[in-house]
Amino acid sequence: MSEQGSNTPAAKAPAKSARHRARELALQAIYQWRMSGGDHLEIEKTTRAEKSLGRYDIELFSQLLRGVVSHNEDLVAALAPHLDRDMNELSPIEFSVLLLGAFELSRHPEVPYRVVINEAVELAKTFGGTDGHKYVNGVLDKLAAQVRAVEVAAK
Repeated sequence: MSEQGSNTPAAKAPAKSARHRARELALQAIYQWRMSGGDHLEIEKTTRAEKSLGRYDIELFSQLLRGVVSHNEDLVAALAPHLDRDMNELSPIEFSVLLLGAFELSRHPEVPYRVVINEAVELAKTFGGTDGHKYVNGVLDKLAAQVRAVEVAAK
């Protein structure tokens, strides 16, 4: 008797949605912008020209990158009261995730706050440190209670 399943391929991971992929690319572009100090429009142009990135929502990618850059100071100010340490002590990738999440919470009310937080947590799990997603979840949960008080209270 042969063993069933020993030669079966591993199950494929579920395909990422075009919006999730746009958030991943926006996060990478935000991180690159913050770390290099480069021109965000050049980073956007380079990303959009890259054909091997798979299917993603180009419009959402651009909105997120441009929004985080143009509202950076406001986003930092909104996040600051919810942080338990100086921003310079945060991992650069986790801080970039927080900026992205804060932008979506404050500027994209059409996206439910739970979706924003879940997406940010998934990005932190994928790109951040071991427990960074827990920190991102806690900070964005506090921010959501402030900027989306009615929506959070209705849960």
